[in-house]
Amino acid sequence: MTLPIQQPAAETPLPLAGRRAHARAAWDQELRAPLGLEGAGAGIPEAWFLGPQAENLELLRELIGTAMDSHAEFRRAFHPEDPTHITPALRRSPEFQKGVDRLRTETATLLEKLQMSAPFASMRYQGHMLWDQAMPATVGLFAGLLYNQNNVAAEASPVTTRLEIEAGNDLCRMLGYAVPPDGQRPAPGQVVPWGHITSGGTVANIEALWAARNLKFAAVGLRAAIRAVPALAAARTLEVPLWGGDRGRLLELDTWTLLNLDIDVVAGLPAALAAFGITPDALTEAMVPYAVQNTGLMGFYRNFMTDVPEAPVFLAPATGHYSWPKAATLLGLGQNSLLVQRVDHDARLDLEQVETTLDILLRRRIPVLAVVAVIGSTEESAVDPLAGLLALRERFRARGINFAVHADAAWGGYFRTMLRDEHERDCRKQIPAAAMSPYVQAQYAALGQADSITVDPHKGGYIPYPAGALCYRNAAIRDAISLRAPVVFHSQAEPTVGVYGVEGSKPGAAAAAVWLAHRVIRPDRSGYGRILGQCMWTSKRMFARLCTLDDPRFAVTLFNRTPAERAHGRAEELAAERALIRRFVDLDNTALSGLLEEDAAARDLFGQLGSDQVILAFALNFRTAEGLNTDLAQVNLFNERVFSLCSMIEPRADFGGIDLMLTSSRFDPAVYGHRFVNAFCARMGVRPASDLGVDFLISTTMDPWTTETNSGDFLAVLEQALRRAAHQALDELGL
Repeated sequence: MTLPIQQPAAETPLPLAGRRAHARAAWDQELRAPLGLEGAGAGIPEAWFLGPQAENLELLRELIGTAMDSHAEFRRAFHPEDPTHITPALRRSPEFQKGVDRLRTETATLLEKLQMSAPFASMRYQGHMLWDQAMPATVGLFAGLLYNQNNVAAEASPVTTRLEIEAGNDLCRMLGYAVPPDGQRPAPGQVVPWGHITSGGTVANIEALWAARNLKFAAVGLRAAIRAVPALAAARTLEVPLWGGDRGRLLELDTWTLLNLDIDVVAGLPAALAAFGITPDALTEAMVPYAVQNTGLMGFYRNFMTDVPEAPVFLAPATGHYSWPKAATLLGLGQNSLLVQRVDHDARLDLEQVETTLDILLRRRIPVLAVVAVIGSTEESAVDPLAGLLALRERFRARGINFAVHADAAWGGYFRTMLRDEHERDCRKQIPAAAMSPYVQAQYAALGQADSITVDPHKGGYIPYPAGALCYRNAAIRDAISLRAPVVFHSQAEPTVGVYGVEGSKPGAAAAAVWLAHRVIRPDRSGYGRILGQCMWTSKRMFARLCTLDDPRFAVTLFNRTPAERAHGRAEELAAERALIRRFVDLDNTALSGLLEEDAAARDLFGQLGSDQVILAFALNFRTAEGLNTDLAQVNLFNERVFSLCSMIEPRADFGGIDLMLTSSRFDPAVYGHRFVNAFCARMGVRPASDLGVDFLISTTMDPWTTETNSGDFLAVLEQALRRAAHQALDELGL
């Protein structure tokens, strides 16, 4: 069996070499535009996954087999006249048979061990941001593994490098960056985006901060180089745009002004110097003593920053990923350079504190590298006010301070597909997809204005690890971190992605996985938007169920408040809202869809329920004879025990006895602030303790089918599993 390859009309099929030549020519034609991936999605999600009971096993087996047959054909077609080595006689030898036996035995051992893994594809798995892997991604990864291409250099990955470039451009368009229309080359000087695959969001975040650091100091270093290096003397008259529409000669600008130039201006300086006859090679050589990536931060400050002596900082919310302090450490900035900003009661970045912090930094003339907005925190699924942050930057630019804005959308990036209708196919009426709240839609609308965006295909894209990505609004930003190794890279004209980013060797198979997944499941409403829309629908239904859960032994406090709670409504308003939310639980999908279509008030309420995406954080508190328990330490003990009953920390042979799988975390006052933690304690009915955080449980909905199984709404089963776990925990703790 071989892969089907499109052939031109002919009397007889083309030989293998002809088929390859035709496929190569067709691919070159597709790559005429910056985006090679195009076309509408086709099919339904049930055709894209193996399924919770491996329902599509035969299809996956067929596709994997096809990949293996195609690879075998590839091997045999390369100089078929060459001798073989593994002959029938050799295969019959005792030594060969002994090796095969060992291979089979140890493979069986591995498969037996893997049987003790967490069952991510089950509807009962509601823990981390994991679910079934998309079949096209699995096939793409497996097929790519057979060729073992290394995307560090084009000569080691002539195919998967192209796949990565195409996938990177597709991710850019998905996130809202302005990719030129198909068939059009960008105009001279036009800002175009660029993206590439990383091992994950951590590496992407580190790279984004690395680029922001280098760009922050690039103009200052260039000023010193132009003054001192004869080869750059022609650029002494170079002028750059300033805020407010003015222009200034770079040599005459003070250090603070150079630190706060527009990012596109700084990224475009090499191109501007080319107009003076200064080649990239000459500039690279001249900048060796003057670039921060060469001198190091300490040397750069000592030599060129005497009039701005304080070290640079960057800002990120309390919900920020642990990769940010890691990035600060690796880049020599130190963890103290990360100024953690508080979040509001919805776990979103508090712009008031950001403004106050920027005011202080401006007065003290401390350079700001970047401000991070999280587009989907991994514990609360909160989307930061990116649109407000971008507006805030505009106000501070007018006052003379500028910084990069990075969107950490590792988790939330793919949810933008719910808002994309690239091919005029509106799937909203075909699936029970709940629209995003207007607030969240506004943040996704602003996403394309961020200077860089982290997104993880191995999260919202249902693609196997490792498959993160970083996308730049301006492709020129990537040059701030490019390092070229002449032993590996023979020409700057090589179409390689390996010179950019933190990683060296990286699997081309990851690019193949993303590429094939995006070819089959388009990143718009016809594909990923359809999957994630159903997940959001299910998450809201789960919220409604937990919000109205009544149990004589315990109560549930969801982190996300209902509209009436946010408005501090009266008791009768809260009761009326609760009654309507209960209707959302009792109706099936068809009836609920009808209610939401007919009743504007119900539709508005349903749209505002739950988190900004599909992660629900909640805590349990137990009842006593006097009412709800008020001891926070006891609450934490209770939730910890429920988590232990609903999780897998180590391999388990008896995991079938787990009826529900959740994860957990903690609202730590040292991170979130006492005001945040105290407010959540008040909602639970417990007394806050200055030395205690609040342990809570997390349910993540990545299964789009949970509410429409052939046995009905499976959320009812999950609710009962939670009740049993809570009762068992209370019994074991004697509470």
